[in-house]
Amino acid sequence: MGCEHQLKTQRNLPYTGSMEYQVPTASVDEYHETGFTILPSVIDADTLEMLREESAYFVGYTDAVMDARGIEVMGITHRGKRYFISNRYRSSTRISSFLFGPLMAEITTSFLGDTVYLFNEQWVVKGADQGMKFAWHQDSGYVKTFDPDTTHPPYLTCWCALDDMTEANGTISVLPHDVLGTRNRILDHRREEETNDLVGYRGKESGELITMRAGSVAVFSSTTMHRSGPNTTDGQRRVYLAQYSASPLTSSNGDLWSQAVPFMKQGELVHSKKDDLDESTVSPRIGKSMHAERANGD
Repeated sequence: MGCEHQLKTQRNLPYTGSMEYQVPTASVDEYHETGFTILPSVIDADTLEMLREESAYFVGYTDAVMDARGIEVMGITHRGKRYFISNRYRSSTRISSFLFGPLMAEITTSFLGDTVYLFNEQWVVKGADQGMKFAWHQDSGYVKTFDPDTTHPPYLTCWCALDDMTEANGTISVLPHDVLGTRNRILDHRREEETNDLVGYRGKESGELITMRAGSVAVFSSTTMHRSGPNTTDGQRRVYLAQYSASPLTSSNGDLWSQAVPFMKQGELVHSKKDDLDESTVSPRIGKSMHAERANGD
């Protein structure tokens, strides 16, 4: 009980870790050419430890929710095998400080320009020994599948490795833009019944396997085709994924698709706590969730 209370107390304190870093021009060029690049070992040790603690908290929270509902599968989350846990930063000051901190400011403005919005954030965790694969897809494929008439410019994914990423523990593979012509093109995706995954490619290309050390960030476009393998190791494979856009992304009916929380404007930090609670910066779906959590005291 004491340790649990201590963690909750820590989670309400702002994260103070910082790191001076400048994205290399070669990495920006590679991203625009291929659709992805790797920024090696840019997250410092204290930040890594904080993100791992938060990961453990939210995986435990998700297990408790599934226990209460008597279910083993929730969307594309499969208990003990893989977890996709989205839109939780408002309940942790430490995560908020990382999402809107100097490292992410440098990374996002380098690839998107001087104006940046938070679009989405989630934990992607594969369980030990039984961590499931994830099929070939474009992140924008999920947007198009649920809203076929929407059009949007590619957004930015920052795939933050909390563990060393290897073939054995289910790292990602990517297909450069020129393989399938995906620079500004979203392919049709079809649902895979046994996993609920949306599959955007079923061809023979194996892609480029991305291996990297914990603390590295894989940066890729939302139109970049990628997949991940199963985790066959005895430890979790943990990733914190933050997605940003250069402008608010809206659905065909005019509602926000996910979030559009202001982060940077004309190269200056503009995020404030009140933006996190402003329902005009989130989709109606997320707004309802925020109401429910306040009602439940969560």
